[in-house]
Amino acid sequence: MARTRSAESRRPDLRAARAKLPEPLGTAVDAFERHLAAERGLSAHTVRGYIGDIVSLLGHLAGSADDATLAALDVSVLREWLSAQHAHGVSRATLARRTASARTFTGWAFRAELLPVDPGPRLSVPSKQRKLPAVLRVDQAGSAMQASAVGAEQGDPVALRDHAVLELLYATGIRVAELCGLDVDDVDRERRLVRVIGKGDKERAVPFGVPADQALGRWLSAGRPILTRESSGAALFLGVRGGRLDPRAVRRTVHDAVGVVSGAPDVGPHGLRHSAATHLLEGGADLRSVQELLGHATLATTQLYTHVTVERLKAIHDRTHPRS
Repeated sequence: MARTRSAESRRPDLRAARAKLPEPLGTAVDAFERHLAAERGLSAHTVRGYIGDIVSLLGHLAGSADDATLAALDVSVLREWLSAQHAHGVSRATLARRTASARTFTGWAFRAELLPVDPGPRLSVPSKQRKLPAVLRVDQAGSAMQASAVGAEQGDPVALRDHAVLELLYATGIRVAELCGLDVDDVDRERRLVRVIGKGDKERAVPFGVPADQALGRWLSAGRPILTRESSGAALFLGVRGGRLDPRAVRRTVHDAVGVVSGAPDVGPHGLRHSAATHLLEGGADLRSVQELLGHATLATTQLYTHVTVERLKAIHDRTHPRS
């Protein structure tokens, strides 16, 4: 898997806020970060989110308590912090995430004997409104793939790569970080399976179809060899300088491909993931199979897509039924 930089290295504001914490609080943040990365095996992106929330919380603690030690962190401080966030216009979804981060931190601190009691369970999690994700129709996804295929016909290595990226994302529904972390040996073209390392370092095998296999074959035979450098290693997808493909480049690729499709919503890689899941369910796949393919930890996350399919059916009914 590709290695990313540490949790705050690309966030100067977070690095500055972290540096302002009193030494005991900064030490606690360091230990919590090690716990998240080493013991829980979370991705760098997820660790970065946790650390940003906890630095904000401990910054509030340091500014509101005379004794800026972790022992002063109680439920009243937690509530004051969330109230201040709400007053600054933070969304309910973000408040829910920060509440969860705080509860994870206080639970860890209590187990590590840094807190005498764990105030987290007394902190209620704000309910958040779940927005239905934007998804492509089947014909719109097909048009995006076809537009990408036309570009790849010229044999340009970047166009070949981008077409393979799009086909594999839509065929499998894998996350952009999972795609960028793939190595050549993770792809079994004979059985049309890709081995994916997901959240929490959990491994799963995801099938893909003939169009994705054909696009991968052209990339591996005619595209990747041109972009390969000594530093490329085993990475499946490469950037123009030969390094492992960056998620930002994948996002640009998806936006550009979908952008040429008339009437299509503006979606990125996660939108292709949503679309793949929705189309699987609309095609008759059962919910647990889709859960396994997507690598969701709980069925509740996958159930969001049943709401998407219901909303789409309602829209079709409204447009087509004579007595809608």
